[in-house]
Amino acid sequence: MKIALMDSGIGLLAAAAAVRRLRPDADLVLSSDPGSMPWGPRTPQDVTVRALAVARAAAEHRPDALIVACNTASVHALGTLRAELEPALPVIGTVPAIKPAAAAGGSVAIWATPATTGSPYQRGLIRDFAGSADVTEVPCPGLADAVQYADEAGVERAVAAAAALTPPDVRAVVLGCTHYELVADRIRAAVQRPGLPPVVLHGSAGAVAAQALRRIGAEPAPSAEPAASLTVLLGGTASELPAAALAYPEGRGLAAVGSPR
Repeated sequence: MKIALMDSGIGLLAAAAAVRRLRPDADLVLSSDPGSMPWGPRTPQDVTVRALAVARAAAEHRPDALIVACNTASVHALGTLRAELEPALPVIGTVPAIKPAAAAGGSVAIWATPATTGSPYQRGLIRDFAGSADVTEVPCPGLADAVQYADEAGVERAVAAAAALTPPDVRAVVLGCTHYELVADRIRAAVQRPGLPPVVLHGSAGAVAAQALRRIGAEPAPSAEPAASLTVLLGGTASELPAAALAYPEGRGLAAVGSPR
């Protein structure tokens, strides 16, 4: 079994780690183009062109499924990717976990890039899936870039700024950019208020990993022998995991288990 994941940068690490937890025996192909990120401020047409290039590089390795582990690419390019690659290659997009976050009602915050915050796409998801929850959209300028380059000071500043815009009574936070899942613990600590119940964070990595297995008719097998390979493509060229990826447990875990080639 071979699962490919694509993103502008290292935001795909969380979903890749989720795939590895479900199927330690799955070969992984990680395709990204960090030289072109961030994709959020780019036009939809530009994002689509870049996403197609990253997806095509992954498809050359003949995976069984392709996870678009990027919210921006899923918004602007998912239809084009599916039109070109399916049905031969199932393509699984990423959608912010607004519905499960809002299921309990109460106050919900959606942390996302400035380009996504307030966008018709995100507003449509809120309208369709938020129900009675009180939703606050929180822009997070600079956070994805800081995570991408493992800029600890930048992450702290961006998280603190977004936390200051998050209502104190928030009970759930939707992580609307895959990069944010790599610093989930810091986000949780920043929004947690003393004396209140724990804030629940909702990412998308686990859901897209499970959906990829369903699309190819595979069952989770977390106890399978971890004897899989790891292929890393940066701008379409075979490489190694970027040094910044090793700053995160997800990246270190993939590097330790997978055998880069």
